[in-house]
Amino acid sequence: MRAVRFTRHGKPDVLTVENLADLSPAEGEALVRVEAASINPSDWKNVQGAMPQTTLPRTPGRDFAGRVEAGPSSWIGAEVWGTGGDSGFTRDGSHAEYILVPAASLRRKPETLDFDQAACVGVNFITAWKGLVEAAALRAGETVLVIAASGGVGNAGVQIAKHIGARIIGSDRRQPRPGAAITEAGLSVVADAAEIPAAVRDATAGQGADVVLDCVGGMMFRHALDCLARRGRLVEMSVSGAREVSFNLADFYHNESRLFGIDSLKWDQTESAEVMEALRPGFESGDYRPAAIARRFALADAVAAYQAAAGGEQGRVVLRPGG
Repeated sequence: MRAVRFTRHGKPDVLTVENLADLSPAEGEALVRVEAASINPSDWKNVQGAMPQTTLPRTPGRDFAGRVEAGPSSWIGAEVWGTGGDSGFTRDGSHAEYILVPAASLRRKPETLDFDQAACVGVNFITAWKGLVEAAALRAGETVLVIAASGGVGNAGVQIAKHIGARIIGSDRRQPRPGAAITEAGLSVVADAAEIPAAVRDATAGQGADVVLDCVGGMMFRHALDCLARRGRLVEMSVSGAREVSFNLADFYHNESRLFGIDSLKWDQTESAEVMEALRPGFESGDYRPAAIARRFALADAVAAYQAAAGGEQGRVVLRPGG
């Protein structure tokens, strides 16, 4: 089978497409023919060397959609989707013609999504779900601020918050891209970082947001804290700029604020599958929409695909191993 491989870290040109021995599932595993796999920021950062847990040589790739070709008999031929924080890091990932996955991680993809669309869901929606639903326990009627609402996780977070029935405020440095969920689902605030807390207070009669999903982190951390209502919950899952932050601890505890950290790399394929299953009804009903696809590449063009993804392509970049 053909697979994208890297034996050392660096720019996308360290990637090669190699012919490897055919895979055969062991007990408790399934073999999935990959029909489509998207490239996440964590995939190209992994190639660069940003993930110390990665062992080499390795096939990268987290999100995928495909068909089961071998494994439990009840799953043969099923159209599935998946992702995992171990995929592409400590086990070979989805940027290949085939991927071996734990049988326990198999989940049927929504019939409403084609393979390309289904391959663009995993990391973004799982991270937003873990942050809003499992960590912050966002409830209907509460106000949520999504920082970087037009980004991958932010756009997913807006849709999940709308599904829950929350009031949504989305912030971005620039006008939301066409088709971004925030343009239909809530108040869009276009402002510099330091201006966001005042804008949120103005929009909430001075109360602030019950939940803040901060998809930027680092430079945004203190501003995000300043947006919280009393007993507000702040969710952090990224770092932009400074890795170390400081804040007024007295203000923090007087406000009875809560702080949650979310790391999608901690959830393996099987744990991630539980969230994918929870998300499926939302895609089947049309409440959730996957991110827009910017470009599609054949597996042989993996270097160009990674360059496009790392270069800030507006929309998802998809690899099609069969193309």
